Amino acid sequence: MSSRTWSHLTETGSNSRMGKLLRCYWWPIAGVSELRQRRVMPVRLLSEDLVLFEQLDGTLGLLERQCPHRRADLSNGFVEQHGIRCAYHGWAFDSSGMCIEAPYEDQVRPGLCTGRIRCGAYQVREMGGIVWAYLGKDPTPQLPDWEFFHWENGFRQIVVSQVPCNWLQLQENSVDPVHFEWQHSNYVIRKKRMLQPAHHVATHVRLAFEEFQWGIVYKRLRSVTDRSDPLWATGRVCLWPCAVFPGNHVEFRVPVDDTNTLSVCWFFDRVPLECEPYQQLQIPTWRGPVFENGRCIDTHIINQDFMAVLGQGPIADRSRETLGASDAGIAMLRRRFDQDLSRFEADGTDPKGVIRDPAQNQRITLPVADRNLLLGSHRLCEMLENPYIRERLRGFIFQAGQPEEVRESFQCAMGLRDVNIADSGPVDLLDRRDGST
Repeated sequence: MSSRTWSHLTETGSNSRMGKLLRCYWWPIAGVSELRQRRVMPVRLLSEDLVLFEQLDGTLGLLERQCPHRRADLSNGFVEQHGIRCAYHGWAFDSSGMCIEAPYEDQVRPGLCTGRIRCGAYQVREMGGIVWAYLGKDPTPQLPDWEFFHWENGFRQIVVSQVPCNWLQLQENSVDPVHFEWQHSNYVIRKKRMLQPAHHVATHVRLAFEEFQWGIVYKRLRSVTDRSDPLWATGRVCLWPCAVFPGNHVEFRVPVDDTNTLSVCWFFDRVPLECEPYQQLQIPTWRGPVFENGRCIDTHIINQDFMAVLGQGPIADRSRETLGASDAGIAMLRRRFDQDLSRFEADGTDPKGVIRDPAQNQRITLPVADRNLLLGSHRLCEMLENPYIRERLRGFIFQAGQPEEVRESFQCAMGLRDVNIADSGPVDLLDRRDGST
């Protein structure tokens, strides 16, 4: 039985120990395409209520949500050429937070508010079709330039979901390989067969966890694989501080507050050789549901992860857990956060994953176990021969709720408009070995 609560690692507020550490990082908060449609969005990040907006001149802004005049909600305001205007009394603020107009005050007491009153403002940037925010102190670190944001000839989409639990629960799931065997594979087989006899998928027989510059690599051997298998030879990445990178997508777990997480997932599907060259002008963003009829959705891979971590409660009670041999990566993750926190508090040492050198921040390469399979150029007929790829082409297996227009755009990009892909039954999603790809 664990004697530590690790509760300090779950705190996100600006005055909490971990909240101060988390403010050393850039955080994804929305898709660029959804902001372009709305222009103004309420955002809650690290226990702070904010408003995200795009001015008519294209400049992005991220301000405290309450207007400094009478505390009205600025997300109900409207954007203008050079700022956002509060709908309550018309006070306007630019992206730096400076009041640039206070209509009545400017008329009766010129200069009292304009150019003097300011609301809190934070840095915000675009990368990979995602809007990123930095709530920390100067000097501002580099916004990580991951290689996958530069991949070509692929269909990309962003899925955003609100998950009502602490972010650390989802991130610990990022370094827990054995859950895939049960929560994703055996769970699906058993649900389809109900009470009928059901086989189990291949079991895990060995795990390894290795810390590297950008996170933790986890490796697995299963009863049907050997050391040449890419999931052991290369492994997969728990990306620091808040993501998992399996190779074809990345899942960011963003701390909204202590009991809520924003899941921001970026997906990439390489188009067949016949469809190259392919250029996607805009990355669609859609909101993925977590619940249906009051119950967790369990039909898709990431929804199954949501179900698992939500079952731990809004903040998991780690003092009552019993860690086993499969949890070595989780212990490694917690210890590293704890070590970073101690050094940061002692002398301000940057935590793991913070980038200062622009020269280091150039298309940062990460391990991809299935690089040729996922990113190589293959004909559609070759892709359909691989069970894993074929399952992905049949429909979006990762999250429920994909809009029809996104599905149609995907099919068009992949050359599938007139292709009928039959259901071949349960597929072992860890098996990449079959097929000519």
